[in-house]
Amino acid sequence: MSLLTAAISTVQGLQSTEIAGSVVALKGMTILVDRLPLAVGSLVRLEPRSRNRGESQSGNSAADQLGEIVGFTGDHTILMMLGKSGGISPGDRAIGLHAMKNGLVGESMLGRCIDALGNPIDSLGILHGLSPRPLDPEPIAPLARRRITQAMPTGVRALDLFTTLGQGQRIGVFAGPGVGKSTLLGSIARNTAADVNVISLIGERGREVKDFIEEALGHEGLARSVVVVATGDESPLMRVRAAMLATTIAEYFRDQGKAVMLMMDSVTRFAHAQRQIGLSVGEPPATRGYTPSVFAAMARLLERAGALEHTGDPSAHGVQTTLRGGSITGIYTVLVEGDEMTEPVADAARGILDGHIILSRVLAQRNHYPAVDVLDSISRVADDVVDKAHSAARRQLVRLLAAYRKVEDLVQIGAYAKGSSTESDVAIAYQPKILELLQQGTREKQGFEEAKARLLKLAIDAGASLAGGQGRK
Repeated sequence: MSLLTAAISTVQGLQSTEIAGSVVALKGMTILVDRLPLAVGSLVRLEPRSRNRGESQSGNSAADQLGEIVGFTGDHTILMMLGKSGGISPGDRAIGLHAMKNGLVGESMLGRCIDALGNPIDSLGILHGLSPRPLDPEPIAPLARRRITQAMPTGVRALDLFTTLGQGQRIGVFAGPGVGKSTLLGSIARNTAADVNVISLIGERGREVKDFIEEALGHEGLARSVVVVATGDESPLMRVRAAMLATTIAEYFRDQGKAVMLMMDSVTRFAHAQRQIGLSVGEPPATRGYTPSVFAAMARLLERAGALEHTGDPSAHGVQTTLRGGSITGIYTVLVEGDEMTEPVADAARGILDGHIILSRVLAQRNHYPAVDVLDSISRVADDVVDKAHSAARRQLVRLLAAYRKVEDLVQIGAYAKGSSTESDVAIAYQPKILELLQQGTREKQGFEEAKARLLKLAIDAGASLAGGQGRK
């Protein structure tokens, strides 16, 4: 099924309104339509004039194309196509539909791979029992959020021990290309303690989607996951919509009281798509061409993750459903050009998120995976979700890693004088053991408590060595 046919299938059965306009101009990715007074976000079906005249019916329903209203200028409505814009000509009818920005969600999505419109792309048949839900709901009231006090184990030691995630936390994975982002997400999806995974692949190469599902995610991870895909060759509207649909699906499971792990790869490509939309409708470009709507859309999207209080007030977060104390833990990858952490999207994401995980190219080049740089990474809720012994042990080993980094160059060239610093001596001695703790095979799984026991033992041994060295001095 083509993307266009799949798009039309999502609106089958919807009653079109009597409101219809006609195409008057095509400018870049936008289409100007007159006499179409509908709200921004409304869906519109374009009907070529050839169908009106009965000239060619070879395309059947594929001749109709689906678009979305993205703005207005004067008396004209601005549309962008969800699919291709080829074949559009002046005078084509634009028919408004009774469909705002809604997505279909349901239990049958588990274990499935869908596109940005909710259509299956895995050849496993149609989805059943779906219900509509807004793609862009009202923000959650601040006091309806639950404090993050419970850990969310990922099964990845470097994260669980040093940048511990909490249920409802939002954290970014910052890295350049080729340092193991997808592999890390796959490991988390397979091993996390979450009830449900929702994975959004935004702007990926088509080849990489199947690789991720079959290799990184695997059957075990896919069984309790929903994968939403919008590849890089799809329209910017589809890429933005995929991110919103994935978050909406996560909210559906959250409202059932479940702990949801939402993974988005990547928020950078979401920002690129939003930039394309903003520039197309005439927004002024700012830093590096990003329009103001990019950062507003990022904040609105990322703020949708979080943990909810138990409450019977259906209006507490703007959606007519009772909150049942579920949570969405968000992991968002951020691509950094040339490993530059201060580019606009990365900078904005760091200000919104509750922490960041830095994947180091240097570690990846040393075949150290996952390539998490624990000295540069931080979880702002780590101390709230682990006990005091865990926090103390983490600080002890981070201190030794920092001490080793200071003398690493001297060690590499053989210029370090043993005995010049007790802390440096212990850091050098324990470096292999700490690295062994941080490294982990892609199929290796270790429980949170077991990993914590290894951390505590290593920290106690290192502390004894520090105390002994200082005593001898």
